[in-house]
Parts: sequence; C-alpha cells; structure tokens
Amino acid sequence: MPVSEFDFAEKYAYLNGFGVYHESSALKDALPTGHNSPQRPPYGLYAEKLSGTAFTAPRHENQQSWLYRILPAAAHRAWEQVPLEDYDSDSLSGSNVQQLPNQLRWNPFDFDESVDWVRGLHLVAEAGDPAMKSGLAVYVFAAGKDMAKTEAFYSADGDMLIVPQHGVLDITTEFGGILLRANEIAVIPRGVRYRVDLPRGAVRGYICELYQGHFQLPELGPIGSNGLANVRDFQVATASYRKDFGEWKITSKFNRRLFRMAQSHTPFDVVAWHGSYYPYKYDLGRFNTIGSISFDHPDPSIFTVLTGPSSSPGTAIADFVIFPPRWLVQEATFRPPWYHRNTMSEFMGLISGDYDAKSSGAGGFRPAGASLHNIMSAHGPDASSYRKATEAHLEPQKVGSRSMAFMFESCLMVGVTDWGLKHCEKVQQDYNEESWEPLVSHFDESLINET
Repeated sequence: MPVSEFDFAEKYAYLNGFGVYHESSALKDALPTGHNSPQRPPYGLYAEKLSGTAFTAPRHENQQSWLYRILPAAAHRAWEQVPLEDYDSDSLSGSNVQQLPNQLRWNPFDFDESVDWVRGLHLVAEAGDPAMKSGLAVYVFAAGKDMAKTEAFYSADGDMLIVPQHGVLDITTEFGGILLRANEIAVIPRGVRYRVDLPRGAVRGYICELYQGHFQLPELGPIGSNGLANVRDFQVATASYRKDFGEWKITSKFNRRLFRMAQSHTPFDVVAWHGSYYPYKYDLGRFNTIGSISFDHPDPSIFTVLTGPSSSPGTAIADFVIFPPRWLVQEATFRPPWYHRNTMSEFMGLISGDYDAKSSGAGGFRPAGASLHNIMSAHGPDASSYRKATEAHLEPQKVGSRSMAFMFESCLMVGVTDWGLKHCEKVQQDYNEESWEPLVSHFDESLINET
C-alpha cells in the first residue's frame, strides 16, 4: 500500500529525483551565483564542501555538495571515545563475527522503549571492514526515545539504508528534514549529521550500511527506460536551518566504535546547499513490479530497488530487493521462488503481512523477523508452501496483498555477530527441521510428466 494512503500529514517539502544535481535554499539569494566559494558568501555564511567521493572520481560517479552554513563543521572540540560502559559495545562490534553455512531465521525482534536511536542500533551481520571501505553491515534497530534535543549522530563507516518496520522516524539532517514511515526507506550518506525523533512512539526496523561506494539505481537492460523504482519518485530533503547556540554533542560511529565531541552551535545550521550528495527517501508502494507473463518464476533481481555495485559488473556488494504485492499468471509453473543454492548471501526481513514462500505461524517468518541464507546454503519454499504450490489450480493470482518482504543480497560471505547469535535470543533452533526436513520424495519412474 503506498504510504500516501495512510492518514499522516507531511511535515516537510521535498525535491524529486534520484542521483541528480539539486539545490535548495531556505532564504532568498542564499546560494551564491557563479561561485561555489566566494570571498564573502551571502548573509555572512560559511561555504563548506562535503565530498562523498574522491575529488578525481569520474564525473558520472562523483558525489559532492556545497553547504552554506552559519558556522563550519570544523568548529568543535576534540573527539573522545565513548566509554564502553556508556553503551552496549557488543551491539555494534564486529570483532566476533562467525561465518556459518547454516540457514538462520530470527523471531521478531523486540521493541526497546528505554533507548534512543544511537543506543537502539544492533549489528546482526557483517562482511568486510569499514576502515578499508569494503563490504557491508546489517543492523536491526529498536528505540522508544527521542534523541536529546542538543545531540546529533553520523556514521563515518558507510551509507545507511534505513528500512522501518514499525513507527515513524522524524529525521533532522544537515540538508533538511525527512519524515520516514513503515513501507518507506531512507538513505543517509556517510558523514551526514542527523538526529531522530519519534513522534508516534516506539520504532523498529532494519538497516543495511554500505561500506564501499554508494547506492544507485540498477541498470534496466531489456526492461527499457522505465520500471522498477523510477527516478522521479525519490524525495530529497530541502534546506531548513536553525540558529541555536549553546553546547551540542555529536556522536560519530567510526570503525564500529562511538566517539563524541562538543561544539557551541547546532549542526543543523545549513541555510542553503547544492550538489549531488544528500539524504533521500522512497515510498516502496511506488515500485513498478515487473514479472513473467508466460512461464517460470523470474530471478529476484527484477525486484531490485537500489544496488551497491562491486568492481565486477552485475555483481553487488549490496542489493536492496523487495517483494511487494503482485500478480502471478505463469502457466504450468511452480510459482513460488524455486529451490536454490546461491553464490550470493541473502538476508531477508518482513515489514508486514506474509511472504508467499514461507509459513507465518508460530516459529515461522513473521513481520520484524529475519532470515539469513549464506553463500551456497540451500533454501527455498518450506514443505507447507511447496505442497500448496504443487496442488494449486493455476489461474491469475494476486499474492502479497498488504505485505512487504525485502532482501539485502550480497556477493560476500556474511558473518553473524555474537549479538545476532546469542544476545538477542531470537534464533529459531528448529528452522531446518520445520521448513525442509518434512519434504518427502515423490520420485516414481513409472510416472510421465503430462505438463
């Protein structure tokens, strides 16, 4: 269901378009004309450049923005590491990651109304190293408190793709505000400072942090020039500034550890900006689903919203794939996803409803839960879903009504953290036993396949 159908008024205005050059100003003529860094910017502002790529990155890959702000971000005291006892360091550390061939599934993760956004982040799985700008990380988040009014946060480790499962996130960024709800996603690029308020109480969801490169739209190939996530449906924050002076605390996630510093002014003092490096959001209800209208279940790549490519063409460090409501019309076809062993790792989550290839009963795949099928770990429909699919009368069928499942898919072997295996106490110990061990052989050499 498109988010616009929910009864919740928009708080912010947005610019439309993905990966394009935008500009926004909260005051008339605050953007310099003909200069990026004039001797005296308008209104006595400071010009500051925020680079998301190397200066010499190819033009089609280069991402940067110019910010015109009341005081530059450099005006602060020294950073100090946050003492480990001040937060659950195990929830962010990737030091004890285990790579496992077992199929894993988690029961729904709990709400935690006692913590704010920063303390509500929990690292579940990871591959790579943020210090080397390689790989990705997968988090779940659960929070019930606004961040303190004079606190902000950013990650130096990578771009964060936020997938809410429940609740509303009011995100104030240096570029402006984003109001984010379940069935929407947002991307906060590396280094962008922001804070999170919770206007409707507790929130819960998932995050994929891309350590290398940036998310982009997948190539459409023979699909043509339109389809999947369309450029015009992405919404970009617009300039909105504050003039607060007084002590602010900024927390940085820097190589999986938290550091904090103080400064005498708000970080949200950007009066105007222009560039191609900015936070944005997208309504998953606007995804234009493509599928087979003859036979066979197509590859899940046709459901890719955003991709973080590797250096190998067609291979992603992180793909964000969704399974929205859609019609199935294939003839003489086993319609759920086929049984599969994959060179890619697949981390799945469920925002709402039921996923058509898994049962949703007690111990099943449920909203706010997750699963991980690592490289070459066999998986596919559980026994119950297989039986229904093979016995079904095939006619046009709408699947996934009021449902939204998603997948973070990666070419890397993804390891699971101690928190993901032990601390959360949510791993389903009987996942294999309930899902695939009940499958029985139907092999009979005397049968002729009449289809």
